[in-house]
Amino acid sequence: MKKIFSVMAAMVLLLVFGTGAGASAAGNDAMVRIVHASPDAPAVDVVVDGKTVVEGAAFKAATDYMMLPAGEHKVEVFAAGTVADGKPVISSNLTVEAGMAYTVAAINKLDSLELKVLNDDLNVTKGKSKVRVAHFSPDAPAVDVAVKGGDVLFPGAEFKGVTQYLEVDPGSYDLEVRGAGTKDVVLDLAGTELKANMSYTVIAVGLAKGEPALEALVLADPAMMPSEMPKTGMGGTADTQSHNYLPVAAAAILGLGALMAYGIKKKASSH
Repeated sequence: MKKIFSVMAAMVLLLVFGTGAGASAAGNDAMVRIVHASPDAPAVDVVVDGKTVVEGAAFKAATDYMMLPAGEHKVEVFAAGTVADGKPVISSNLTVEAGMAYTVAAINKLDSLELKVLNDDLNVTKGKSKVRVAHFSPDAPAVDVAVKGGDVLFPGAEFKGVTQYLEVDPGSYDLEVRGAGTKDVVLDLAGTELKANMSYTVIAVGLAKGEPALEALVLADPAMMPSEMPKTGMGGTADTQSHNYLPVAAAAILGLGALMAYGIKKKASSH
């Protein structure tokens, strides 16, 4: 039994430290996530370099970051379940650089669908928060994002526009989206929580007039290494409020515990 425990412990260490080290050592990789921000497009499957990486992503879905080798990649978006037909609704080449992070968003209405690439900056001053705003509502005019009843933080954001990051103290902020240069509130963002050591992208999606209604997606990015490429068939998407990173260590330890219990039980039954 001692030998079995030693072997299993070695496997746990390999999983815990080997996985993390592998991710950190991936110096030739970039991190890429995909967001479905087209208000009238159906659920989609996403294919990268001929491999389906996301299935059944509905409007407002966002993937965790995926690791892609630096260089050029072919990204194709299909209506869900139609990959075998070979007729993507959009196809584009994406060039990524090693060590960089990107958000690739499918935006605009279905008849004008396009991919918008954002350069993500996940570096945050310790104890601070960082936030930016992306305007992906195809029928909304230019907007200002402001403190509720107060100063404008992000002025004049137009459709397809992405603001610079703004570093702020962590906390809960009552924000609002106004028509550019006016006091007319088109979207209430009261209670927007910004946590320390996090980078946020707030995306305005939906329609100013019609359904689905205008709303905000908040993508939160802790300063840590990403998960691996999501498995197909499971959607490959994460809650847009925060990303769930696979707890490899916990899974390994639970597996070890189960095998240990099985070994002890087997040994007891042999007497």
